[in-house]
Amino acid sequence: MSQVDNRQNTALSMRTPRARVKGLGAAGHGAEHFWMQRVTGAANALLMLAFVVIIAKMAGRTYPEAVALVAHPLVAIILILAVVSVALHMRLGMQVVIEDYVHSHGLKYAALIANTFYAVAVAAACLYAIIRVSLGGLA
Repeated sequence: MSQVDNRQNTALSMRTPRARVKGLGAAGHGAEHFWMQRVTGAANALLMLAFVVIIAKMAGRTYPEAVALVAHPLVAIILILAVVSVALHMRLGMQVVIEDYVHSHGLKYAALIANTFYAVAVAAACLYAIIRVSLGGLA
């Protein structure tokens, strides 16, 4: 008896009509990860442009003048948004690399957890520094 391949026949599919319309894969997230990478990448392009302008304005300034520039609310908000966006983009990018190239399940999960902790630690350290300077703690 020969087996018949019914994968393309939607009438015999085990997926619900809603699942077929939503286009969700087996993991259930569809293209969310892909779009988050694209959105954070676009945000990073704009935020890094602002970051370069901020750094250029610091050139030749004394330390107290540079601290005063970072303490400006608009500058602090731009820096905070940049840190959050870059950290999230970094975590998502490394997650893809880990999922694609680490084949041992235990090592893969350990690397994914370490990746998340690293991204959170980097973001927390940067946010702490920005908030401390912007609130006048380093004058």
